[in-house]
Amino acid sequence: MSQTLTEIAQHLKDNDKKVQLIYAFNGTGKTRLSREFKDLVAPKNIEEENGKIKVLYYNAFTEDLFYWDNDLDGDINRKLLVRSNGFTDLTLTFLKDENQDGNIITNFQHYTTSNITPAFNADFSEITFAYQSGGNNTIPNIKISKGEESNFIWCVFFTLLEQVIEVINIEEINDRSTDKFNELKYIFIDDPVSSLDDNHLIELAVNLAVLIKKSTGLKFVVSTHNPLFYNVLFNELGNKSCYMLIRSEDSTYDLQEKKGDSNKSFSYHLYLKDIIEDAIKKNAIEKYHFMLLRNLYEKTANFLGYEKWSDLLPDDKTVYYNRVIQFTSHSTLSNEVVPEPTDAEKGVVKFLLKHLVDSKYWKKEVETPTPVDNQVIDATIGIVEPEIKTQTNATI
Repeated sequence: MSQTLTEIAQHLKDNDKKVQLIYAFNGTGKTRLSREFKDLVAPKNIEEENGKIKVLYYNAFTEDLFYWDNDLDGDINRKLLVRSNGFTDLTLTFLKDENQDGNIITNFQHYTTSNITPAFNADFSEITFAYQSGGNNTIPNIKISKGEESNFIWCVFFTLLEQVIEVINIEEINDRSTDKFNELKYIFIDDPVSSLDDNHLIELAVNLAVLIKKSTGLKFVVSTHNPLFYNVLFNELGNKSCYMLIRSEDSTYDLQEKKGDSNKSFSYHLYLKDIIEDAIKKNAIEKYHFMLLRNLYEKTANFLGYEKWSDLLPDDKTVYYNRVIQFTSHSTLSNEVVPEPTDAEKGVVKFLLKHLVDSKYWKKEVETPTPVDNQVIDATIGIVEPEIKTQTNATI
C-alpha cells in the first residue's frame, strides 16, 4: 500500500515491538525516514523547550554535526569540530562528565588502527588526531580519512548509547546521574559505518545487538542497505518486526512486513534478482551489479548451509570467483581503480545469475539445460556462457 514517509514513520512509532529492522537499497529514503521519525516523536521546538531528549538517532545528519578546520593558512593545526546545538551540547557534556573519552578512543582504535589516537579538548567540542608511526615517532594534527571519520563519529554515538542505557536502566529515577534522558523512548540507527570490512561489520552488529538486548524501556529502529549487517541483527535479536522499504515511481513508499526466516520469507534477495535482471534486459550492467550478484550467492549459500558462496558457482569455480572478486573485493575501498565491466564481463553476470536461478539451489527439481555446442543458452534473455580467460592469482 502506497504511503508517505510520515505515515510510515507513524507506523513505526505505533509498533509495540522492541526492535524494528528495515532493509532498503541506497537512495530509497532511509535517511529521510529517520528524520521524519525524529520530527514526529520530538518536534524541534518542543524538544528545545524542556531540554529532554525523546529520541536519539544516528544517520547522515549526525555525521554532518562534525566538520573539519583544516587550518588552510598554517596547514598545521587540523582538527575535527562539533557544531554546537541543543543535542550536541547536552550529549557531549554528558560524555565529558562521565569521562568517556577513553572509551570512545578504545572503540575507535578497535575498528580502525591503534596507530591513530584522538584527543578531545576540555569541552569535547574539538578533536585532534595523532599518528604513531613506530617508536616515539608521532605525527600530530593529522587529518584522518573519510572512512576513519565515519568510524569515529559512530564510536562517539555508540559510546553515548552505552552510557545512556546504563543510566536509564537504573529503575529509581532519583538514583540516575542525569535526568536528561528520562523521557527517552526511541533509538533510530541508519546504516552505521558502511566502510567497515565484513569481520568488523559483523562484530559491530553483534555488539549493537548485545546493547539492544541489555536495554530496558527503549524501542529501536535500525535501517540498512547491507544484507550482512541485516542478517546478523536478524539472527541476534528477538521481539522484532522486519520490513523492506520500497519507493514507487510516483515517490510514494511501501513498507512491506516480512515474517519468518529472513532468507526464505524476507524477499530482498528476490529484489536483488529483479534489479540484476532489469540491468541485463537494459544492457546497463555496472560494477555494483557484481556486488548484488555476490550478495545473492551469499544469501543462497547461507540459507542452504554451504560454507562458501563460491561452492554454488558452476564448473571452473576459480575462474568465475576471480571475476566476481575483481569487482567486489574490499581492496577497492582504498581508491584502487577498477575498470568498468567489458561486454564479456557483463556476460559473466548474465550467465551466473541464470546458473543460480535455474539451478537446484532455487528450484525443487533440476532443469537440465539443453547443450548447444557446449554452450548454455537462455531463450528468454539470450544468455550464453561467456568465454573468459583463466586467472590464477586468487583462491577460493
